[in-house]
Amino acid sequence: MDKKFDDLLNSVFGTKKTLEKMEKEHKKSGDLVSELEQMSKQMDQLIKENSRQMMKNTSKQMDKLQQNLKEEMKEETPKEIDFGDFETKLKDIMIGQDRFIHQLVIAFKRAKIAGNRIGKIKNNILVLGKQGTGKQLVLDKSNELLYLLGEVKSKNLHIMDLSLYPSQGEEKLFLQDLFALLSKSDSILVFLNFEQCFTGYLSMITQLLKTGKITLNKRYILNNHQLVESTNVLSSDSIGSLEANQQYLIFVSDQSISQLTAKLGTKFIQLFGDICETNAFSEEEVAEITKQQQFIFIQRCLNQLQIDVTVDPKLETTILKKYDPQQGIESIQYQYDKLYQGLVELKLQETRPIKSVTIQQDMSVLVDEIVYPLDHLLPNQSNLELQQVIDELDTIIGLKEIKEYILSLKDHYEIMKLREQSGFKTSDISKHMIFTGNPGTGKTTIARIVSRYLKAIGILESGQLVEVSRGDLVGRYVGHTAPLTKQVVESALGGVLFIDEAYSLYRGKEDSFGLEAIDTLVKCMEDYRDQLIVILAGYTKEMSEFLEANSGLKSRFPNIIEFPDYTAQELLDITFNIAASKDYQIDEECFQPLLHYFEQKQKTDSQRSGNGRMARNLIEQAMINQAKRLIVEKEASINQLKLSDFDFVK
Repeated sequence: MDKKFDDLLNSVFGTKKTLEKMEKEHKKSGDLVSELEQMSKQMDQLIKENSRQMMKNTSKQMDKLQQNLKEEMKEETPKEIDFGDFETKLKDIMIGQDRFIHQLVIAFKRAKIAGNRIGKIKNNILVLGKQGTGKQLVLDKSNELLYLLGEVKSKNLHIMDLSLYPSQGEEKLFLQDLFALLSKSDSILVFLNFEQCFTGYLSMITQLLKTGKITLNKRYILNNHQLVESTNVLSSDSIGSLEANQQYLIFVSDQSISQLTAKLGTKFIQLFGDICETNAFSEEEVAEITKQQQFIFIQRCLNQLQIDVTVDPKLETTILKKYDPQQGIESIQYQYDKLYQGLVELKLQETRPIKSVTIQQDMSVLVDEIVYPLDHLLPNQSNLELQQVIDELDTIIGLKEIKEYILSLKDHYEIMKLREQSGFKTSDISKHMIFTGNPGTGKTTIARIVSRYLKAIGILESGQLVEVSRGDLVGRYVGHTAPLTKQVVESALGGVLFIDEAYSLYRGKEDSFGLEAIDTLVKCMEDYRDQLIVILAGYTKEMSEFLEANSGLKSRFPNIIEFPDYTAQELLDITFNIAASKDYQIDEECFQPLLHYFEQKQKTDSQRSGNGRMARNLIEQAMINQAKRLIVEKEASINQLKLSDFDFVK
């Protein structure tokens, strides 16, 4: 079209030259005018055609642009989620928590209806309920379903346990872990044990819930995906805040709303858009859950182990008897997990193919008329741990009655298990203890062994020993003591809390902080009676006075164990053991003088001298003296302690 137009113009210009020539030569103006008019009409026609074509092309381009915009807008439009179907699937997975699931679905739905709650936070959700009521399972399945629906980008929950940051010393670790968590965009972030977090970090969390971000008091830069404190305040890529990024923030606690409100305040609780709480299971629901777990177990064996499992109808009754309300559905899952691990061991150990088995009422496995007790199939790590603890206990010098008492706990525990398996009622005895005696008589050493021993025989879950004193329990200002004491107690759950010089907690009726620590300790012992053993230690006289400080204290410590001073012979044996542990030998010429030395020390100052600490100090000083001697006696034995090395002969 453009070429025709140009040709026409050229034709016109050429005609103008011809016209000038014709005017001069032939003067035929009439014909020229006629010809020009004709050419003008042709030019107008070509211009109109060219304009129509340009408009047509522009229209197509506009249509294409509008279509692209529509496609982009279509991609940005949130996908519609069938929350009714979502809720139904969750209820199929978790029996007995219909109300909790409905609350949780509403919480996820809220952001789709009303938009983000704050900034780039879709919603702040508080999930409450006792351990074992299905909180974690429902959250896992919710994330899985929302991932399939395209609502979240991650297949798994992103979890941060805030109990790992109990003090100010973990600030760098806390910020680094929180930064990594908040970088997971379009996901579900779960915060556990937030009530056990250091108050300074909890303030940051509060700021995040309020505003959607945390303003840092220092500036950082990224180095290999790690936050590093910036030394250049003018750096353009420095990070001064941590910000949420299109996430659901879910805070999970085993405590009730009233407990959290009392500890953290009403304003903190009001930061949550939705509060969802599980309920305790009824007997009928527990029975239904047991059937569900049994079905899952059978399918797992068939799919993974290729073993067809038949179960005795009475197996459910056996499993139900092992249900622990404190652990909830986890106690049922644990029993079926044990059965599964037993079948795994059976398949590993047997050379013949195992195609089908029957699980009997007592949880034994029947294969081709051969009965395999479950305890024989499972690798018994606890037996090895138990023997190691017993061997260590045997190496302890003296303390015969104390060691006999500790070993007797196993007998009681086994009888209670037999009664439980036979359908009889069981009664537990208080295992809290008080160790009294002079310093250095083995109280702390025995406490460590007790914690490991009770773990090995199944009384304690983890068996750690948390050793504290007054300074770890009593706060520095009003309102600080109770949460501090509770935090220490919770760190010892599953193990032993050992309070040395416990009498120092009570300094008279005017010591309100100490009395508050004692009251909090007594309450925690009741709240966590199945998860904790407390051992108090101190001088005999002072501990007697201490027990009068709280009316409920003495009754909770029926096991008062007196640690006697070591005899002279026991101190001599301890001295040999300490020397051997340091790869030294004591010359025979030292035996009688050492024995006589210990006898004399006990007569004059048994409270401070009749203990193992004196023997340890004696050996360590002898090692120093031996080193001085060897500088002169270059040919002498390097690992032998002679009588002259001991200070008592000087």
